[in-house]
Amino acid sequence: MTLPSRVREPAGEAEGALVLNHGRGADEHDLYGLLDALDPERRLLGLTPGAPLAAADVAARSALPVPPGGRHWYAVQRVGFPEPETFALAYTGLTGFLGETLASRGIPWERIVIGGFSMGAVMSYAIALGPGRPRPAGVIALSGFIPTVEGWSAELDGRRGLPVFAHHGRADAMIPVDFGREAAARLEREGLAVTYVESDAGHWVPPELVPRLRSFVAAVLGEGGKPGADQA
Repeated sequence: MTLPSRVREPAGEAEGALVLNHGRGADEHDLYGLLDALDPERRLLGLTPGAPLAAADVAARSALPVPPGGRHWYAVQRVGFPEPETFALAYTGLTGFLGETLASRGIPWERIVIGGFSMGAVMSYAIALGPGRPRPAGVIALSGFIPTVEGWSAELDGRRGLPVFAHHGRADAMIPVDFGREAAARLEREGLAVTYVESDAGHWVPPELVPRLRSFVAAVLGEGGKPGADQA
């Protein structure tokens, strides 16, 4: 599957890649500006994929109202539980797109930070933790959750020590903060290196979070690929 996407080229030879997946009803342009904010030296190839589904593709399968325009990773029948058929389509499409794109650039998965906001965070968890998936350098999950969906399950064996930076707003009315807390607690129990941050934000990325995200990206793709002391 070919997904719409935007590409930000590195300043020189790519030292890795930063992938940011947008949220519900947005598109591949939404998080593009964060690429420079999180990688100001342009060490990395930047990718912002667009979801495969238009509003019309998910409206009949969604329990929530679907705003016109924008793109969707899956239909929402209940928060935390993606609709299986649309989720499978997006999961297959995104894994294929990223696999082909990164292979063509010669960038291994252990040099990838994958992250996103809302639905994009859900897809990032799915790609990073899915069965048989290669281990990335790190995961950024902003206002998301680990999905519960037929046909997919998290495979956490072999993910011990994987750096994860997760944020959730306590005033989030779209995806309640308990989802972020539960995901972080589950990953911590399994030995992943989780940095979990809460703020007073609603369903958005607070600007004051950006410096911490920038430090996280630099740390996990630095020498040895280990998170810095302020990220542990």
